[in-house]
Amino acid sequence: MAATSESFQTTATTATTTAPATVPKQIPSKVKETAVGFVIGGLAACGAVTFTNPTEVVKTRLQLQGELVRAGQLSAAARPYHNTFQALQVVFKHEGIRGLQRGLGVAYIYQICLNGSRIGLYEPVRDTVVNAFGLRSEQSLLGAGIFAGAVSGIAGAMLGSPLYLIKTRQQSFSPVFKQIGHQHEIRSAWTALARIYQTEGLKGVYRGVDAAMARAGVGSAVQMPTYMIGKNILISRFGLPDTIGTHLSTSMFAGFLVAIAMNPFDVISTRMYNQGVDPATGRGLLYKNPLDCFFKMTRTEGVRGLYKGFLAHYLRIG
Repeated sequence: MAATSESFQTTATTATTTAPATVPKQIPSKVKETAVGFVIGGLAACGAVTFTNPTEVVKTRLQLQGELVRAGQLSAAARPYHNTFQALQVVFKHEGIRGLQRGLGVAYIYQICLNGSRIGLYEPVRDTVVNAFGLRSEQSLLGAGIFAGAVSGIAGAMLGSPLYLIKTRQQSFSPVFKQIGHQHEIRSAWTALARIYQTEGLKGVYRGVDAAMARAGVGSAVQMPTYMIGKNILISRFGLPDTIGTHLSTSMFAGFLVAIAMNPFDVISTRMYNQGVDPATGRGLLYKNPLDCFFKMTRTEGVRGLYKGFLAHYLRIG
């Protein structure tokens, strides 16, 4: 009996000592996966932005060119950029490599914030939704993917908004063509942010964040699910190998869908960030909010204005 009691106590002691050791391991592993996803997503985006930043510069200027001017009324002198490839040549001719890579330093940090959040948070948010509601059907899983993509994109946009503000203003600046949008000459990103905070407060630092959240939310909601689904279709249904070529093809297809859905929000976001500010009131000189920007732009420039810089936008995303 004593032996039995001792055996029971030993077993109970073992259970109490081993049980707590196994539970905490699951929590840090999830945190670790999210952290690794954040770092990998950010680094991958930094590698990509090194090559795509010139198209981002061109996209920004094409979206600002002819701001609130009716189609057909823009003079040739006021329209130095005709298309993506011609614009790349013009910027390189007048501003060199430095002009093509304007805002690159800030873009690196912004991409870590935005894409680190988008890629790092996508699967944890999706898995949480799937497990919480017990989703199993293809339609419900697609819905969970769209929701997770939107949430992760909005989180990244909020985190990186001040950096996107500076990046947009740096990329829109041209020492040659002063008529393209409001010109903000920024020598130091951090000095510019500090000055904005001193003169406009936190509201100024986060100017345009609502437009950026809509932009990133729509883009991520389309991008992440279409990429995942497209990759699975190519591999499972068409038998393509899981190689770089398959991932590239999927990326270009997903990027095209993202550009279609996202470009109107991208144009609005660019203009909200770049507009001049009344120093007395701290309000934007052209637009009160994203909706005001949308209505003013479509009234004067038509729906076509929402798709300015589309090719450059697609090349950057793809």
